[in-house]
Amino acid sequence: MVLVHTNVTPDRTVGFVPSGAMTKPVRRKQHDANSLLQVAVRVFNERGYDGTSMEHIALAAGITKSSIYHHVDGKEALLGLALDRAIDALDGAFLPAGQALEDFGAPIVAIDGVVRRTTKALLDDIEVITLFLRVRGNSPTELKAIDKRRDFDKRVSELVTLAADAGDIRADLDPPVITKLVFGAINSLIDWYKPGGRLTDDQVVDHVSALVLDGLRHR
Repeated sequence: MVLVHTNVTPDRTVGFVPSGAMTKPVRRKQHDANSLLQVAVRVFNERGYDGTSMEHIALAAGITKSSIYHHVDGKEALLGLALDRAIDALDGAFLPAGQALEDFGAPIVAIDGVVRRTTKALLDDIEVITLFLRVRGNSPTELKAIDKRRDFDKRVSELVTLAADAGDIRADLDPPVITKLVFGAINSLIDWYKPGGRLTDDQVVDHVSALVLDGLRHR
C-alpha cells in the first residue's frame, strides 16, 4: 500500500463559531404582579378586553405566557385585579350621602367634595379608571364593576336630592339626570386628558368643580 502524503492541514475550524460572533442570549423582562397588571391594563384599553389574548399581554410584557401564570390564573383574573383597584380608588371619592355630609357639611359642599375627589382619583390612575368605565358586562367580573358604577351614581343622586331639598341648588333639575351629566363630563377626561399638559391636575380639578357648581347653583 502506498501512503500519499499531502501538505493540506485539516481544517479544525469547521463548525466553530468565533466567540465574538456568538448570539447573546435574549434577556427577558422581569415583572412582578403590579408591573404585569399595568401592562395588561394598557393592552386591554388598546385592544378591548374581548379582543385581548394572553398572547397579546405576554408580547407586550416581553415575557412568555407561562410566566404570566406564575402571577395570575388568567386574563379574567388580571381584569378583576384592575377593576378592584379602580373601585377602591373611587370608593373613597363617591362617599355614601351620610358620610359625605359628615366629612363636608352642607350637601352642596359635599357634592363639590365628591366631584373633586372623583376627578383627582381619575387623574391619578387614569388607565385603570378608563378600563373600569369601558367594561360592558360580558363577564361576571365586568358585571360586578357595572353594579358598582350604578351604586356610585345612586350615592351622588342622593346628595343632589338633599342639596335641592336644602335649597342649595336649582329645584328644576332632575337628580339622576344631573348625576349622569356631571359624571359624564368628568369621565370624558379619559378621552382627551394628557398628563403633563398646560394645566396641572389640581387646575383641572378646579375647572371641573367650577363648571359643576356654577351649573347647579341658583342664578
